[in-house]
Amino acid sequence: MPSTLSATLLRRYSFCFQPVFFILSKPSSSPLRLFSAFTMASSHSKDEAYLDKVIEKRIKLFQSIQSQQQSHLQSLSHDPIKITLPDGSVKEGKKWVSSPMDIAQGISKSLAANALISSVNGVLWDMNRPLEGDCELKIFTFDSDEGRDTFWHSSAHILGQSLESVYGCKLCIGPCTTRGEGFYYDAFYGELGLNEDHFKQIEAGALKAVAEKQPFERIEVTREQAIEIFSENNFKVEIINDLPADKTITVYRCGPLVDLCRGPHIPNTSFVKAFACLKASSAYWRGNKDRESLQRVYGISYPDQKRLKEYIHQLEEAKKYDHRLLGTKQELFFCHPLSPGSWFFLPHGTRIYSKLMEFIRNEYWRRGYQEVKSPNIYNMNLWETSGHAANYKENMFLFEIEKQEFGLKPMNCPGHCLMFQHRVRSYRELPLRLADFGVLHRNEASGALTGLTRVRRFQQDDAHIFCRESQIKEEVKGVLEFIDYAYTVFGFTYDLKLSTRPEKYLGDLATWERAEAALTEALNLSGKPWQINEGDGAFYGPKIDISVSDALNRKFQCATLQLDFQLPERFKLEYSAEDEAKREKPVMIHRAILGSVERMFAILLEHYKGKWPLWLSPRQAIVCPVSEKSQKYAIEVRDRIHEAGYYVDVDLTDRKIQKKVREAQLAQYNYILVVGEEELNTKQVSVRVRDKADHSTMSIDGLLQHFEAETAAFH
Repeated sequence: MPSTLSATLLRRYSFCFQPVFFILSKPSSSPLRLFSAFTMASSHSKDEAYLDKVIEKRIKLFQSIQSQQQSHLQSLSHDPIKITLPDGSVKEGKKWVSSPMDIAQGISKSLAANALISSVNGVLWDMNRPLEGDCELKIFTFDSDEGRDTFWHSSAHILGQSLESVYGCKLCIGPCTTRGEGFYYDAFYGELGLNEDHFKQIEAGALKAVAEKQPFERIEVTREQAIEIFSENNFKVEIINDLPADKTITVYRCGPLVDLCRGPHIPNTSFVKAFACLKASSAYWRGNKDRESLQRVYGISYPDQKRLKEYIHQLEEAKKYDHRLLGTKQELFFCHPLSPGSWFFLPHGTRIYSKLMEFIRNEYWRRGYQEVKSPNIYNMNLWETSGHAANYKENMFLFEIEKQEFGLKPMNCPGHCLMFQHRVRSYRELPLRLADFGVLHRNEASGALTGLTRVRRFQQDDAHIFCRESQIKEEVKGVLEFIDYAYTVFGFTYDLKLSTRPEKYLGDLATWERAEAALTEALNLSGKPWQINEGDGAFYGPKIDISVSDALNRKFQCATLQLDFQLPERFKLEYSAEDEAKREKPVMIHRAILGSVERMFAILLEHYKGKWPLWLSPRQAIVCPVSEKSQKYAIEVRDRIHEAGYYVDVDLTDRKIQKKVREAQLAQYNYILVVGEEELNTKQVSVRVRDKADHSTMSIDGLLQHFEAETAAFH
């Protein structure tokens, strides 16, 4: 599957710790006094002269530019404007004067007290930023994705302010996380390495910022002004110099922090009522292992104490069911230092891995996919054609063969383009659905490797659909149905978002609009709720983002559904139309349901908390004879179940039956079959289900019929 064409290498060294969190409630006259018991002496000496100089300079420049811009706004005509709300009602306002906060206050005090961010004609907008004309206005609270992301982005600025003031570091970037759970800030500290021992000081600085109710203020600056403001910070200057010439550059201030940021932000820091540092790690500047080593601090925040406590409890629950711990306990997989990032799947783990692939293969048969196999090694000329050599090369494993450069494939799509291209194609062959479980390799930095969720060697349920533009709607509808079927079987809930044309895109506008209309229609036909994510599509085509929620209420992105106009163009793919003399270009749809099989394995192991459903279980049944007299019959029962195609063991040890049953429960066998003299005489088995105390007696034929029904229903 395609990967974002900007290689990101991260080196993380995570520290294990018990999360510490503080509720940022109404402060006393001396907020820092609340933390007096937690004051920690630090051996790190910050450059106070540097801090005093740059903070004062930045604030003066910010205030000067802000004053000029406010004077300019006051000189503009304040004509009446109409603000249309989502329910169709219209509010009156004044151009360059009225703000979304004014409108919120006019609706209700409660809305104004909880409003974090707004959308003006589809563009996210600060609540206190003046409106510039007639518009459609939406207001978001923390319960929306827009509200949460903005809340956590603003919390990153609060974190950055504390880090800078406490350690005198050079701030780099501070976004909300891509998983939508909190935020982080990267900064350069020289030789200092952060860990959980530093968190109390950092949280004290955050409390100070919140207690001061610092407003988030915005200005627009020229490139020259931006460089002047951040001239002492080479990281910010590098970002500024890399911005497109036509890009509007914005700077935000909260208290002493003046930061380069596109925004938007919450109204002020007091909205953050609960704040916690979660972990510290290392990262390379711009993901380049040859650049400066930075320190990254992760945090989480909420508008109330209850939600933070729930989140911390959720983290504790997740620790109990970490797939790395469960995988070791259940003897499913392991990793060896002689092959970092490439996991060994033991027999029981391979059973699950194979069953997941079998599940997808069975659906391929029903849904008209054709499975293919493609090479693992390609000449770099292929990646030059696809564009990956320019944008993804540092994430590839490269080597030389007969004085030519080759690479292990990190994705299947260019190879599938060669398959489409290798002979003349007809419109009658479309849609052509090619599926590939081929092994992929990506050269992730060693510090970024994380269990099965971030690896170097993996497989995907990867498929590419080549179709006509007129077939996009039906093909996307089919993929959405496939996703819904699979995720229902797994017990996932999921969210759908349509990511539309970004600012910089390839292809013509009309094609993009037709493709987005087809995706919209397919989403509507799915019957599932969905949201639009304006401007977040890939440069080569719009996409549908699918995020799943597991039993611990964590979000993951596994499935992929992306339209691609670019690869068919780069590979000059074409097919003969109804008029055989006419050649047309296909549209390419990248899609995966599981995504990485390794990653899905990890997610499911944690989702089920180690208790695999029968159809997927590597230990479906165990036969436990009560005594030596029934051992021969136990083996007969085991053989019958094995011949029927189920994973079954027999416990022939001399332990007492209560001990055997208890051990089988701990090993997560789905069914524990006890056989004694009575079962031997009646040719039956006493059936106990893993997590139930009661038991029943069944014939072997009846038991096998039950197994068949349960596995067919994916129980």
